[in-house]
This record gives sequence, structure tokens and C-alpha cells, in this order.
Amino acid sequence: MNVALASLPAEPGQENEDFAAVAPGAAVLLDGAGVAGAETGCVHGVAWFSSTLGGLLLGSITAHPARPLADCLADAIRGVRSLHEDTCDLAYRASPTSTVVAVRVGVDALEYLVLGDSTLLLVNREGETTAVTDRRLDEVGKRLRGPVDALPTGTPEHAAALAEYRDALTGLRNRPGGFWIAGPDPLAAEHALAGTVPLDSLASVTLLSDGATRLVDKFALADWREVLAVLDSTGPDGLIRRVREVEGGDLDGRRWPRGKAHDDATVVRWPLS
Repeated sequence: MNVALASLPAEPGQENEDFAAVAPGAAVLLDGAGVAGAETGCVHGVAWFSSTLGGLLLGSITAHPARPLADCLADAIRGVRSLHEDTCDLAYRASPTSTVVAVRVGVDALEYLVLGDSTLLLVNREGETTAVTDRRLDEVGKRLRGPVDALPTGTPEHAAALAEYRDALTGLRNRPGGFWIAGPDPLAAEHALAGTVPLDSLASVTLLSDGATRLVDKFALADWREVLAVLDSTGPDGLIRRVREVEGGDLDGRRWPRGKAHDDATVVRWPLS
């Protein structure tokens, strides 16, 4: 069966900092991040970083099928670094970063890697769902974002509190007690969640950026079984449309506090049976 992919930027005409790509037997999804309103230290920008890293990662995991996914990610991070370390300040606090989800089909098993707050949704042949998500960023965020969530999204006060929150969050990036994400340091790959699942137990896998998982983890309007039902009936495009409909009814974030009214949203849906 064919893989289905949909991706939508947060706002029309805005650059999409998500990236997803598929090759025979492999798929990757990355959600690029910077610090809103701040210089990144990189002349290329966040979208370039996530797409370049994603392309190199997909190439590595397909070219080297026996190499662990974490090692492939470390290689890809080194590759991106070599492409712009002579032109960009990679030690800058707001240097571009990205979440990573990668999967590769082997002879008997599906290998996976998750780094950052994107999600891998595994569905077995009985229809049971398992979501693999790196919660370390969420756990750090909960400790810091109280002042942000107390203010309406889009107001000057919210923007100021959000800037302070993101600055504090950046200080905890890629260090013990904080969270791990793909940036200029290949050591981050060692902290990814990685594992294998017997291939004959799986019906499908779905890769989702956090802009596409809001019905579950931000709005609590659905569980993963209900998300699966939306995907089965309307595909990745339908799931993203559903998220946008809900976001449109709460643009000021009073019901569901969040940094942005909308976020880039990407879904890769891969049936395996």
C-alpha cells in the first residue's frame, strides 16, 4: 500500500519548518525549531536545517541498512554541521534545532528512533495503538511556562512572556536535567528513544509532528484510537484539517494555552499490511 504524506505551514505563505520524506523501506519526519523573534546565528534558517538534516538522515538509513539509526542520525548531524560551520555561528544559543522521527523496515522488524516532541504512532494487527513520544521537552516546559499560559495568545504580554520562556528553555537544551534535540552536536543522537518492533505484529506506522498531535496532547479532544479513525477515513490531510478547525475556535488560546495559535503540521501515514 502507498504511503500518504501531508504537511501544512502554520500560516498561509509562511515557511514550513517541518520536513518529511519517504524512501523504499524508510521514512523520516523532522520539526525544525528556533527561538521566535531571535537571530539564529545561521544564515540558512530553520527550514533549511530541518530539510537538510532530514535528507541526509534518510540517505544514511537507506544506504547503510545495518547501521543503527542513532549512528545514522549522528552522521547526518555531522554532515549538516560541515555544510555550514564555516558560515554560521553554531555555538549561538538560538542555533536551529529539530525533532526527529525515523523508521526503517528490516527483514523481521521495524526499527524506530524518536528525538524531541514529535510522535511515532504504532498500530498492531488487533488495532491497538502505541504512541512513542519523547516527553522530556514537555516535562521541562511544564516547569517554565506558567506565565505564558496565563496570558491570551497573540497579545504583547503573551509575546514577551513567550520570549522569556523560550530563552529559559534554550538554556536547558541538550544537557542533563533538560531535554535533547538534534542541533549542531551529534552526541544528541545518543539520547534518542530507539527500539524495534516485530514487523509481522504491525498494521501501520504514522509519523506526526506536534502540530498534528494537538487533538490528543494539547486539546484532549481525542485519544489515539480516535486519531487513527480520522486517519483511516480522511487521511493525513483530514487530520490536519480537523486540528485547524479546533484551533480556529480558540485563536486567543484562552481554552487551550499554547505558544502559537497554529503550528506547522505534518503527518506521514504508512500502512504495512
